[in-house]
Amino acid sequence: MPERQIGELLDHLDVTADLDEGDLILDALVILKVLQPDGSIALSIGGTDTRDWINQTGLLHSAIEYANSHFTD
Repeated sequence: MPERQIGELLDHLDVTADLDEGDLILDALVILKVLQPDGSIALSIGGTDTRDWINQTGLLHSAIEYANSHFTD
């Protein structure tokens, strides 16, 4: 898949984040569930130009921990 800017696509999905006034975003990792033209589902991961595998792994692990502590029944 070719790389594309996805900001506008995320806006159409009404993606939000819990941010306070003055918070500075340092990095981003976006996990996308993609419906492909043939009907199959794919996973795509996007991020900033400065993201490396260490930051990606840290962000993924932190997101899993956050989700497990905030979104479990």
